[in-house]
Amino acid sequence: MLSKAFEDYLKIIYKLSDKNISPENKGVSTSDIADRLSISQASVSNMLKKLAEHDLISYEPYYGVELLPKGRKIALNIIRKHRVLEQFLVEKLGYSWDEVDVEAEVLEHAISNKFTDRMWESLGRPLRDPHGSPIPDENGEIISDDVVPLVEFPEKTIAQIIRIQNRTPEELRYFSSIGMIKDAQVLIHSKSPFNGPLSIEINKQFFALDYKLSRSILVC
Repeated sequence: MLSKAFEDYLKIIYKLSDKNISPENKGVSTSDIADRLSISQASVSNMLKKLAEHDLISYEPYYGVELLPKGRKIALNIIRKHRVLEQFLVEKLGYSWDEVDVEAEVLEHAISNKFTDRMWESLGRPLRDPHGSPIPDENGEIISDDVVPLVEFPEKTIAQIIRIQNRTPEELRYFSSIGMIKDAQVLIHSKSPFNGPLSIEINKQFFALDYKLSRSILVC
Protein backbone atom coordinates (compact mmCIF):
# COMPACT_ATOMS: atom_id res chain seq x y z
CA MET A 1 0.00 0.00 0.00
CA LEU A 2 1.48 3.33 -1.07
CA SER A 3 1.94 6.26 1.29
CA LYS A 4 -0.14 9.42 1.07
CA ALA A 5 2.92 11.30 -0.18
CA PHE A 6 3.45 8.84 -3.05
CA GLU A 7 -0.19 9.14 -4.08
CA ASP A 8 -0.09 12.95 -3.92
CA TYR A 9 3.01 13.12 -6.11
CA LEU A 10 1.56 10.77 -8.72
CA LYS A 11 -1.66 12.76 -8.82
CA ILE A 12 0.19 16.06 -9.25
CA ILE A 13 2.43 14.63 -11.98
CA TYR A 14 -0.65 13.41 -13.85
CA LYS A 15 -2.37 16.79 -13.59
CA LEU A 16 0.73 18.70 -14.69
CA SER A 17 1.35 16.34 -17.60
CA ASP A 18 -2.31 16.74 -18.60
CA LYS A 19 -1.74 20.51 -18.88
CA ASN A 20 1.61 20.24 -20.70
CA ILE A 21 0.33 19.35 -24.14
CA SER A 22 2.91 21.11 -26.32
CA PRO A 23 4.88 18.67 -28.52
CA GLU A 24 8.27 20.00 -27.36
CA ASN A 25 7.47 19.22 -23.72
CA LYS A 26 9.43 16.13 -22.71
CA GLY A 27 7.90 15.65 -19.29
CA VAL A 28 6.87 17.40 -16.11
CA SER A 29 9.69 19.49 -14.71
CA THR A 30 10.96 19.26 -11.15
CA SER A 31 10.45 23.00 -10.77
CA ASP A 32 6.77 22.74 -11.75
CA ILE A 33 6.20 20.06 -9.11
CA ALA A 34 8.09 22.10 -6.51
CA ASP A 35 6.02 25.18 -7.31
CA ARG A 36 2.79 23.19 -7.04
CA LEU A 37 3.77 21.78 -3.64
CA SER A 38 5.55 24.94 -2.39
CA ILE A 39 8.67 22.96 -1.43
CA SER A 40 12.30 22.89 -2.59
CA GLN A 41 13.40 21.24 -5.81
CA ALA A 42 15.87 19.14 -3.79
CA SER A 43 12.99 17.64 -1.77
CA VAL A 44 11.09 16.91 -4.97
CA SER A 45 14.14 15.24 -6.56
CA ASN A 46 14.53 12.94 -3.55
CA MET A 47 10.90 11.83 -3.78
CA LEU A 48 11.08 11.34 -7.54
CA LYS A 49 14.03 8.98 -7.10
CA LYS A 50 11.93 6.89 -4.71
CA LEU A 51 9.01 6.81 -7.14
CA ALA A 52 11.36 5.72 -9.92
CA GLU A 53 12.73 2.92 -7.72
CA HIS A 54 9.15 1.60 -7.43
CA ASP A 55 8.72 1.68 -11.22
CA LEU A 56 6.01 4.33 -10.93
CA ILE A 57 7.68 7.05 -13.00
CA SER A 58 10.39 7.59 -15.54
CA TYR A 59 12.71 10.27 -14.20
CA GLU A 60 15.95 11.71 -15.50
CA PRO A 61 17.37 15.01 -14.19
CA TYR A 62 17.02 17.85 -16.72
CA TYR A 63 14.73 15.72 -18.87
CA GLY A 64 11.49 15.58 -16.90
CA VAL A 65 9.10 13.16 -15.28
CA GLU A 66 6.64 10.83 -16.97
CA LEU A 67 4.25 8.38 -15.36
CA LEU A 68 4.79 4.73 -16.11
CA PRO A 69 1.67 2.54 -16.58
CA LYS A 70 1.65 1.45 -12.93
CA GLY A 71 2.01 5.04 -11.71
CA ARG A 72 -0.64 6.32 -14.11
CA LYS A 73 -3.11 3.71 -12.86
CA ILE A 74 -2.56 4.78 -9.25
CA ALA A 75 -2.82 8.47 -10.17
CA LEU A 76 -6.12 7.98 -11.97
CA ASN A 77 -7.48 5.94 -9.07
CA ILE A 78 -6.76 8.68 -6.53
CA ILE A 79 -8.13 11.32 -8.93
CA ARG A 80 -11.30 9.23 -9.27
CA LYS A 81 -11.70 9.12 -5.49
CA HIS A 82 -11.11 12.86 -5.18
CA ARG A 83 -13.60 13.87 -7.86
CA VAL A 84 -16.30 11.41 -6.77
CA LEU A 85 -15.93 12.75 -3.23
CA GLU A 86 -16.28 16.33 -4.47
CA GLN A 87 -19.45 15.49 -6.36
CA PHE A 88 -20.86 13.57 -3.39
CA LEU A 89 -20.13 16.43 -0.99
CA VAL A 90 -21.92 18.92 -3.25
CA GLU A 91 -24.85 16.77 -4.35
CA LYS A 92 -25.57 14.80 -1.17
CA LEU A 93 -24.20 16.90 1.69
CA GLY A 94 -24.85 20.42 0.46
CA TYR A 95 -21.27 21.67 0.25
CA SER A 96 -20.50 24.53 -2.13
CA TRP A 97 -17.98 23.96 -4.91
CA ASP A 98 -15.36 26.16 -3.25
CA GLU A 99 -15.34 24.00 -0.08
CA VAL A 100 -14.95 20.50 -1.44
CA ASP A 101 -11.30 20.36 -2.53
CA VAL A 102 -9.89 20.59 1.00
CA GLU A 103 -12.27 17.91 2.32
CA ALA A 104 -11.59 15.58 -0.61
CA GLU A 105 -7.82 15.95 -0.21
CA VAL A 106 -8.11 14.40 3.25
CA LEU A 107 -10.72 11.76 2.52
CA GLU A 108 -9.32 10.45 -0.78
CA HIS A 109 -6.54 8.58 1.04
CA ALA A 110 -8.88 6.96 3.55
CA ILE A 111 -11.63 5.41 1.43
CA SER A 112 -11.55 2.12 -0.45
CA ASN A 113 -12.29 1.53 -4.11
CA LYS A 114 -15.49 -0.25 -3.05
CA PHE A 115 -16.65 2.78 -1.07
CA THR A 116 -15.82 5.06 -4.00
CA ASP A 117 -17.81 2.86 -6.39
CA ARG A 118 -20.82 2.91 -4.04
CA MET A 119 -20.76 6.71 -3.92
CA TRP A 120 -20.39 6.91 -7.69
CA GLU A 121 -23.33 4.55 -8.22
CA SER A 122 -25.50 6.50 -5.75
CA LEU A 123 -24.77 9.68 -7.72
CA GLY A 124 -25.89 8.10 -10.99
CA ARG A 125 -22.40 7.46 -12.38
CA PRO A 126 -21.49 11.11 -13.09
CA LEU A 127 -18.91 11.85 -15.76
CA ARG A 128 -17.74 15.13 -14.18
CA ASP A 129 -17.17 16.67 -10.75
CA PRO A 130 -18.64 20.03 -9.60
CA HIS A 131 -15.88 21.94 -11.43
CA GLY A 132 -16.44 20.03 -14.67
CA SER A 133 -13.30 17.90 -14.41
CA PRO A 134 -13.82 14.42 -15.90
CA ILE A 135 -14.18 11.52 -13.45
CA PRO A 136 -12.28 8.34 -14.36
CA ASP A 137 -14.59 5.31 -14.40
CA GLU A 138 -14.11 2.16 -12.35
CA ASN A 139 -11.70 0.81 -14.99
CA GLY A 140 -9.53 3.91 -14.98
CA GLU A 141 -10.85 5.21 -18.30
CA ILE A 142 -11.34 8.96 -18.58
CA ILE A 143 -13.22 10.95 -21.19
CA SER A 144 -11.27 13.26 -23.48
CA ASP A 145 -12.10 16.95 -23.33
CA ASP A 146 -12.53 18.69 -26.68
CA VAL A 147 -12.17 22.10 -25.06
CA VAL A 148 -10.03 25.23 -25.25
CA PRO A 149 -9.23 27.95 -22.71
CA LEU A 150 -11.73 30.80 -22.83
CA VAL A 151 -9.03 33.26 -23.91
CA GLU A 152 -8.46 31.22 -27.10
CA PHE A 153 -12.14 31.16 -28.05
CA PRO A 154 -13.25 33.49 -30.90
CA GLU A 155 -14.70 36.87 -30.06
CA LYS A 156 -18.42 37.49 -30.61
CA THR A 157 -19.15 33.76 -30.25
CA ILE A 158 -21.07 32.14 -27.40
CA ALA A 159 -19.03 29.58 -25.48
CA GLN A 160 -20.29 26.98 -23.02
CA ILE A 161 -18.22 26.47 -19.88
CA ILE A 162 -17.21 22.83 -19.52
CA ARG A 163 -14.53 22.89 -16.86
CA ILE A 164 -12.80 25.26 -14.41
CA GLN A 165 -9.30 24.15 -13.45
CA ASN A 166 -7.42 24.48 -10.18
CA ARG A 167 -8.73 27.74 -8.75
CA THR A 168 -8.63 28.93 -5.15
CA PRO A 169 -11.80 28.99 -3.01
CA GLU A 170 -11.81 32.80 -3.26
CA GLU A 171 -11.66 32.67 -7.05
CA LEU A 172 -14.41 30.04 -7.19
CA ARG A 173 -16.63 32.18 -4.98
CA TYR A 174 -16.08 35.10 -7.33
CA PHE A 175 -16.94 32.94 -10.34
CA SER A 176 -20.16 31.88 -8.61
CA SER A 177 -21.09 35.50 -7.88
CA ILE A 178 -20.95 36.42 -11.58
CA GLY A 179 -22.48 33.19 -12.89
CA MET A 180 -19.20 31.75 -14.21
CA ILE A 181 -20.10 28.13 -13.46
CA LYS A 182 -20.17 24.79 -15.25
CA ASP A 183 -22.58 24.73 -18.24
CA ALA A 184 -23.04 28.53 -18.19
CA GLN A 185 -22.78 30.43 -21.46
CA VAL A 186 -20.34 33.29 -21.91
CA LEU A 187 -19.73 35.74 -24.74
CA ILE A 188 -16.33 37.36 -25.31
CA HIS A 189 -16.82 40.91 -26.53
CA SER A 190 -13.16 41.84 -26.77
CA LYS A 191 -9.65 40.81 -25.72
CA SER A 192 -7.10 43.36 -24.58
CA PRO A 193 -3.62 43.06 -26.14
CA PHE A 194 -0.49 41.93 -24.30
CA ASN A 195 -2.35 39.41 -22.11
CA GLY A 196 -4.74 42.03 -20.83
CA PRO A 197 -8.25 41.35 -19.49
CA LEU A 198 -11.18 40.05 -21.49
CA SER A 199 -14.48 41.88 -21.76
CA ILE A 200 -17.16 39.20 -21.31
CA GLU A 201 -20.92 38.91 -20.96
CA ILE A 202 -22.75 36.41 -18.74
CA ASN A 203 -26.50 36.50 -18.16
CA LYS A 204 -26.69 39.89 -19.88
CA GLN A 205 -24.16 41.38 -17.48
CA PHE A 206 -20.71 42.63 -18.46
CA PHE A 207 -17.44 41.91 -16.65
CA ALA A 208 -13.69 42.30 -17.09
CA LEU A 209 -11.94 38.96 -16.63
CA ASP A 210 -8.25 38.60 -15.82
CA TYR A 211 -6.20 36.92 -18.56
CA LYS A 212 -4.69 34.33 -16.20
CA LEU A 213 -8.11 33.37 -14.85
CA SER A 214 -9.50 33.08 -18.36
CA ARG A 215 -6.89 30.42 -19.17
CA SER A 216 -8.30 28.17 -16.44
CA ILE A 217 -11.85 28.29 -17.86
CA LEU A 218 -12.24 25.57 -20.50
CA VAL A 219 -15.06 25.97 -23.00
CA CYS A 220 -16.52 24.56 -26.18
